[in-house]
Amino acid sequence: MNITYDQDVDAVYLSLKSNLPNNEVDKTYCCDVNEIGGIINLDFDKEGRLLGVEILGAKDKLPKEFMEHLAKL
Repeated sequence: MNITYDQDVDAVYLSLKSNLPNNEVDKTYCCDVNEIGGIINLDFDKEGRLLGVEILGAKDKLPKEFMEHLAKL
């Protein structure tokens, strides 16, 4: 698993597969913004396997301790 954080857009990406090529993602499912109060996208391959999770507005959606850990990386 690989975790990246883009501070400019406050987005965390949890890649469940190392070295995930962009062309491997076949479908992205956007979770209901109103239901979860934010934007979370799930990336799947052609076989329906979950490849990664993108969390936008990460500072509001993830625990403070987790975000502090990412800032140290």
